[in-house]
Amino acid sequence: MKIEDFELLVKLNEVGTIRGTAKVILISQPAVTQRLKYIEDYYGETIFIRTPKKLIPTPSGEIILDYAKKIINNENELKLMLQQASEEVQGTLSIACSSLISQRFLPSILGEFTSKFPKVTIDLVTGISEDIRLQHKNYNVCIIRGEKLRESTCIRLFDDPLYIFDVEPFPSDRLKERPLISFKSDDSMHELVDNWLYHHQDKIKPLKVMTVDQIETCKQFMKQGLGMAVLPESVSDSMKQEYPHVPLELDGKPVTRGTWVCFREGVRKLPQVDHFIKALTNTTFLP
Repeated sequence: MKIEDFELLVKLNEVGTIRGTAKVILISQPAVTQRLKYIEDYYGETIFIRTPKKLIPTPSGEIILDYAKKIINNENELKLMLQQASEEVQGTLSIACSSLISQRFLPSILGEFTSKFPKVTIDLVTGISEDIRLQHKNYNVCIIRGEKLRESTCIRLFDDPLYIFDVEPFPSDRLKERPLISFKSDDSMHELVDNWLYHHQDKIKPLKVMTVDQIETCKQFMKQGLGMAVLPESVSDSMKQEYPHVPLELDGKPVTRGTWVCFREGVRKLPQVDHFIKALTNTTFLP
């Protein structure tokens, strides 16, 4: 039995289906089925009962799953002790990062970091913050937007003010009715925008909402006059000098998106993690 076999069992139990597990670990469904059969033949026990909706561990399967979790934890603890024992900054640095931050800021940060610590291996995953929250335990460091991560140590990196842009002016004496262009993000971003629009419905009324996949697409649609767009300052570049815009404010205070670096307690004992967190906290993200 390999450590990968134990990890597969735990992932099958977490996801609940062979198809879903195959998608998560990026191998084919038949390969997952074949590996599971090998493990069950090895122990001579049925580990999961296949039902139409999900896999259900058998009593023997529960015992094997508990053992698998202990093996994985022991393996991780051994790797941690070996990395801590090394004086040179090396090892793997696993990062999950918000797509916006990974596009706008992370390349320069990682470029400088890898130049300084060339023996550190970077394991990077990017996506929306909502997805990162669900898998945060799989990474050394998570850089997310919106609310900070519970059950983790979190450091606020910066607050990102929001603005609504358009090619047409925002009149102060009449209702502005225009389509609204939205980009794929987590629920907290949409809640901020919806709440602001609700409190300003006497001034701005979206006629309809167009949803695009990426923030850059949203910007380009707005620039072509297809509608209004709410964008964070971090990606607006020179747009405030070129296009009519209004800052999002409630009760005289700017509406902002917080950006956090979050990590588990104790993980900063790894030199590569500690140096990367220091690099983040020493970065000036907005002027």
